[in-house]
Amino acid sequence: MSEVHARRRARLRRSAAAAGNSAVLVCAPANVRYLTGWSRPDAALLLTSRRDVLVTGGEAGPAGAKVPEDLDRAEPVPPGADPAVAAAVIAEDLGADTLAVEEHHLTVARHRTIAAAAPRLRLADLARAVEQQRMVKDEDEIAALRTAAEIADQALAELLESILVGRTERHLALELERRLIDHGAESAAFPTCVATGPNSGAAHHRPTERRVEEGDFLTVCLGARYQGYCCAIGRTFVIGTEPAAWQIELYDLVFAAQRAGREALLPGSAYRAVDRATRQVVEAAGYGGLLGPSVGHGIGLEFHEYPLLSPTAVGKLDACVPVTVEPGVHFPGRGGVRIDDTLVVRPAADGGPELLTITTKELLAL
Repeated sequence: MSEVHARRRARLRRSAAAAGNSAVLVCAPANVRYLTGWSRPDAALLLTSRRDVLVTGGEAGPAGAKVPEDLDRAEPVPPGADPAVAAAVIAEDLGADTLAVEEHHLTVARHRTIAAAAPRLRLADLARAVEQQRMVKDEDEIAALRTAAEIADQALAELLESILVGRTERHLALELERRLIDHGAESAAFPTCVATGPNSGAAHHRPTERRVEEGDFLTVCLGARYQGYCCAIGRTFVIGTEPAAWQIELYDLVFAAQRAGREALLPGSAYRAVDRATRQVVEAAGYGGLLGPSVGHGIGLEFHEYPLLSPTAVGKLDACVPVTVEPGVHFPGRGGVRIDDTLVVRPAADGGPELLTITTKELLAL
């Protein structure tokens, strides 16, 4: 992968130079990992025309990781010191005059400290150049996403084979996260959500001590992180032998909306068009006000990445961009339905969007 990381750094260096910056400082952990393969939270990466330097607060990196030969490793900074500040001093010593920094990631105090430590440097905003570069994934990245999805699918399938009635949301969420690790995940991609009865379908629900009961909707949203890459899957089930008529009607509505969003995932489609395809199905049924502000988002080294699939998002999809499509309708005090998949945008000639999370979306009675 060292050649891949070198190409990524070269691309960023060229774009920064075109904007008039002689050096680049990257310290957002996901961006450092994308450009180097290292994932220490305290690492800072300096890119200049003469050297690329990794500055950290300690000796260790990710398990088995080695610093690529074309990437210098600076002496680790002392405890309490800031690697980003040390990297700025190195940039000044190397003769840089302008340093592009990730202002969206830095606090005001940290920005001021960097400026004070290297007063001959003019600080510029790198903005979200690395995040934009990260949107389109290569096939190795997509392979990692695919494995993460397989792990999540397997963990969910095993849970569905167990007895659920009488168990708490919190207990089921902890069991799912254990199963993710058992099947090879580095960690859960985000806090696992298990929501039953009146909690079902709610976005970002935190599992409680409520127990699963007959007749409940059960919503499960989970994700695995594998080789740094995240996936997400969300499904809603019915507990009992026969779903109620209102449950079937609501499930069919959310399923139709989610399918419309998935089918809109083609290169060249506007982000807002994907949102619109999903949202208009729910609006036509009179429940548009119950949808969240977006119906999906990019996913990769971070659970939430660009692009955002929302009514106000500006831009168009490229091939090989992984996204989630995750509409949900929740009636307070009654419950609801949420369905979430991770997909990769592919051209129609290649079969259209690639579905990574393959657990059935049929309304199962458990």
